[in-house]
Amino acid sequence: MTNRQNNKFEPIYQNHYDKVYRLCLGYVNGDETLAKDLAQEVFIKVWEHLDQFKQKSSIGTWIYRITANTCLLHIRKNKKGSYSLPQLQEDDTNVAEEEKMHQNRLQQMYACIQQLKETDRIVILLVLEGLPQKEIANITGHSHQNIRVLVHRIKEKLTKCVSHGI
Repeated sequence: MTNRQNNKFEPIYQNHYDKVYRLCLGYVNGDETLAKDLAQEVFIKVWEHLDQFKQKSSIGTWIYRITANTCLLHIRKNKKGSYSLPQLQEDDTNVAEEEKMHQNRLQQMYACIQQLKETDRIVILLVLEGLPQKEIANITGHSHQNIRVLVHRIKEKLTKCVSHGI
């Protein structure tokens, strides 16, 4: 590891790790350990290929593409639907009822996101990260108008899924 590479990589890691982790978390149905492993794998790839980054897009867009590809490859290798929901702690004395309800809704949302098609999953996870729709269009290769329509439809699907358990 050269000092020059390290000086360039460190701020990239600091600025993007949390976003990459949350994106991975969405792909693996809330499995925190697996999400951390995938985030680490993403940053190994970023480190290995940083000198190949051509700056045709922002560094964040490039990292999101690596993240999506890494997570999708992992899911394909491990048969898409094989993840189970992480279990909530049942210790009522330590966990407030409100927190349990929030965790249940979060688990339900992850389960609903897992049911989406790959493209829809990528789009909604990027939306949840707060990326502008134009940047999502750039990452996914869709037009901005197409992303606007997709986001609307995905939100409808997720609302229906979470509300009705469909």
